[in-house]
Amino acid sequence: MKTTLANTTISAIRGDISDQKDIEAVVNAANAELKSGGGVAGALHRAAGSGLAEECRPMAPIRPGEAVISGAHNLPNTHVIHCLGPVYGKDKSEALLLKRCYLNALSLAEQHNIKSIAFPAISTGIFGYPIEETADIIISALKEKIPESEVIKEVRFVLFSENDLKFYEEKVVGGI
Repeated sequence: MKTTLANTTISAIRGDISDQKDIEAVVNAANAELKSGGGVAGALHRAAGSGLAEECRPMAPIRPGEAVISGAHNLPNTHVIHCLGPVYGKDKSEALLLKRCYLNALSLAEQHNIKSIAFPAISTGIFGYPIEETADIIISALKEKIPESEVIKEVRFVLFSENDLKFYEEKVVGGI
């Protein structure tokens, strides 16, 4: 499913975030130390190879809501933007920190002249953020950042499960 905001295509697909060959930057739902782990971080680090961990080491730690950028190494992309989402029930204010993740990632894309960016469902896995509470936050960030961007032409949400895809299609892409 696709829609347009300003001159930017917004879409949601089911797939593997580490296999987005037509996207310049993929977003890592990172941990504070920017190391490999489970979920998205593990998939991206495995696909990128050891160079990603080496490049990230001096940038760590990052705090919830922050984002940093690295090369993509063995991934089919140019960059990886690493965001530390909030842990639901622990990091306050979760909604503000989650919005900052999206805003900071989009700002880094803009600064690095990145035309296309792919996001996973940040914080909804092991960090426990209820996916149902994320749509308004994501839409707010997109509506704040995309209309002012002269660079970003595509934002793709890459979801692991069919249920997450349906949610993003209906509530995020469909809500713009």
